[in-house]
Amino acid sequence: MSPSQERPPALVVLEDGTVLRGRSFGAPGESIGEVVFNTSHTGYQEILTDPSYRGQVVLMTAVEIGNYGVNDEDEESVRPWLAGFIARSASRRASNFRSLASLPDYLREKGVVAVEEVDTRALTVKIRAQGALKALLTTQVDTPLETLRERVAEAPPLEGRDLVREVVEEGIERWTRGFVSPFSPDLSPPIPGKPLRLALLDCGVKRSILRSLVQVGFDVYRVPYGTPLEEIRNLAPQALFLSNGPGDPEPLAKAAEAARAFAGKIPILGICLGHQVLALALGGRTYKMKFGHHGGNQPVQDLATGKVWITAQNHSFAVDLSGAPDLEVTQINLNDQTVEGMRHKSLPIWSVQFHPEAGPGPHDALHLFSWFRERAASAS
Repeated sequence: MSPSQERPPALVVLEDGTVLRGRSFGAPGESIGEVVFNTSHTGYQEILTDPSYRGQVVLMTAVEIGNYGVNDEDEESVRPWLAGFIARSASRRASNFRSLASLPDYLREKGVVAVEEVDTRALTVKIRAQGALKALLTTQVDTPLETLRERVAEAPPLEGRDLVREVVEEGIERWTRGFVSPFSPDLSPPIPGKPLRLALLDCGVKRSILRSLVQVGFDVYRVPYGTPLEEIRNLAPQALFLSNGPGDPEPLAKAAEAARAFAGKIPILGICLGHQVLALALGGRTYKMKFGHHGGNQPVQDLATGKVWITAQNHSFAVDLSGAPDLEVTQINLNDQTVEGMRHKSLPIWSVQFHPEAGPGPHDALHLFSWFRERAASAS
């Protein structure tokens, strides 16, 4: 039997004591994280390599995962960052002309513990009812269950942890690569003229965000989280971008400091974690959601136009602007009325909770990159 056909037993042990028995389709071993469910039907490779999932176990609600394999183009970062992967059924056959390997072989190569043949519908319902739960995934099925339950109970929660430092690459980097594949999003053309210099504060940025910014006419400098302010100023940026990333925004004092330092001086845009950091920097607060938003089908209403966009999202925290009189809500989530976008009332500062780069997901909000480019150009 080839390695891609092996299906050793595996366990999922939840912090409430629940034990789910399944089969391994990834690397052998043990991992612990907070379980979140993702409702996307495709894009599992982008999800696996999204740094925002650091510290989390991703449960896919789609019935089958992996049928088109994996390739080099869909990687969103240098490697998978998530703590584990759960699916109902994982395909061993990769049926796509771009495929370079099967999903199980990829997970084994990358060291990702993954479990299939569990009741993902029941587990999703449990998370919706009880909220996000810590879970231990293991192929060490002979370990006493009480020992496994103790391990998951002792694991730290997401709140209060600075996970960003674990995923960000060191060194300032000029990013020049836009989209080159015919399968890439059909972005609007860039505004004519010399590219605008953009400092992107990297808190766990996805490559599709970097590509989108280059595509619409930015000269992008990726600046790692924690870079001294003077080094960012030395780049002489014409705009600032705060990226997505993992975990709780509250420990990210350096990111909030950078936002305040450039507020009112150059235009600023934040996405996802960057949206939350901006809210904290400008007087708002953040809070942990019951089970968060993770998937490619979240309806967002733009309050200025009344239009509804279907968006890709991945976040476990949300913002509350009730204590920030200078900020106003620009978009809301139609499922639960949470804040999906905001702007400063007098300064060129905007942010969105969702992912307009759509990697993976719908393209309804792709125009926000060129929208930001237009505003940055008019301010220069």
